[in-house]
Amino acid sequence: MVGLVVFHEATIVGVLFRMEKHPIHVTFPGRLVFVGFGAVGRGVLPLVLLHIGGLPAERIMIITADESGREQAEAAGVTYINQPITRENFRHVLEPILGRGDFLLNLSVDVSSIALIRFAWERGALYLDTCIEPWLGGYVDKALQPDKRSNYAIREEALALRRAHSDAPTAVLTHGANPGLVSHFVKQALLNIAADMGQSVAEPVTRAQWATLAHQLGVKVIHISEKDTQVPSVPKKLNEFVNTWSVDGFISEGSQPAELGWGSHERNFPRDGRRHESGCGAAIYLMQPGAATRVRTWAPQAGPFHGFLITHGEAISIADYYTVREGEAVAYRPTVHYSYHPCDSAVMSVHEFAGRNWQEQDKKRILLDEIVSGGIDELGVLLAGHKRNAYWFGSQLSVDEARTLAPYNSATTMQICSSVLAGVIWAMENPGRGLVEPDDMDFRRVLEICRPYLGPLVGEYTEWHPLTDRGQLFPEDLDETDPWQFKNIRVV
Repeated sequence: MVGLVVFHEATIVGVLFRMEKHPIHVTFPGRLVFVGFGAVGRGVLPLVLLHIGGLPAERIMIITADESGREQAEAAGVTYINQPITRENFRHVLEPILGRGDFLLNLSVDVSSIALIRFAWERGALYLDTCIEPWLGGYVDKALQPDKRSNYAIREEALALRRAHSDAPTAVLTHGANPGLVSHFVKQALLNIAADMGQSVAEPVTRAQWATLAHQLGVKVIHISEKDTQVPSVPKKLNEFVNTWSVDGFISEGSQPAELGWGSHERNFPRDGRRHESGCGAAIYLMQPGAATRVRTWAPQAGPFHGFLITHGEAISIADYYTVREGEAVAYRPTVHYSYHPCDSAVMSVHEFAGRNWQEQDKKRILLDEIVSGGIDELGVLLAGHKRNAYWFGSQLSVDEARTLAPYNSATTMQICSSVLAGVIWAMENPGRGLVEPDDMDFRRVLEICRPYLGPLVGEYTEWHPLTDRGQLFPEDLDETDPWQFKNIRVV
């Protein structure tokens, strides 16, 4: 035994040891500053203490907007400051505690990612977040046109930073479960498909090589396909939003326009679709919220299901990363989007939220201890349109297993937290890379770190496609020449 951390909570009293099954992946001599300490922050702290050496609790500080995580932080010996971070005060709050060689871990909502990246670079610090965030109100600012409230627009602003600061400290953009972990699932899935097709290919090294492999395999569509079956012992109440991860985060991204990477095989542009006038051109958006847009997808345990097309950074970054160009023309690009069926309590919460004309409920609840045994979060990527039809690869983590792995976690948060941990470690190991997206990182290293926390990692082919058993009850306007057209995938 080389270390001991004791955590206390109402229903979780555990002792975690640094032993062989909890390897020290990296030693870090600086300070680690959390901005935000919701469900993900609370879940990732034990993992940081287990797997990052040379980082005692005294060099970890949490700055967050409420008191909800103080007990857990102080039980681990970590400094906890209740101080909301705003556009006006972030420099004043962070300057005394963040310096050269430190790490700024942004797990907040309503705090500008770009502002914090700029600040971290000024201070000589590393940085990681789990999604691109604007300042409070940016996602729903009625003075902005929908395209300006999109992840596409914020990403383009971040990429401009990368071009101007290529030698800056590493800042990892959008590295949770998704965005984040799923980008590494895509690379593993491509290699699996190639091997199963009998194609002897050298493992790609560059972005162009990965895009060429996806093109050669004939992948038309990449769904981030997620079905959450976790159930609470206390049902959702009227005027309450219930979720297995950040309520504020889900409400924010669900209120944004639905966004998707737009593939080169698509022949039917959506009637409410819009293109962006500048930038990489890899994605489009719809003139309605993601929480009002449903799509068809498939996962091994769930089978076929309808999910929400919630905007996510990976829909844009993956589509951009796997684009093959011939001169200025796009020769190949997959259609990429999130297809999310949250837990049933969250589905009911979304319906109530929509019925209130997108006005938030008065009460919010993040599920943890009250989740009953048996539920899983089935999170993976569905690569489809190739000769084997469709292949799903991902995690089938149960809440029961998640609870044995680390305190303060459900299946959903465990998948996110393990990826946050892996991204932090990768940044510490690669400290001078400037701004990077998950697709730019070493997928094998990330999966190596995450693997013990993901439950069964499953790869499975299916003959299902979006035209399966369609048109039997009612006539539909379908494109029967190609099942994998977005027109067939979207639920209308």
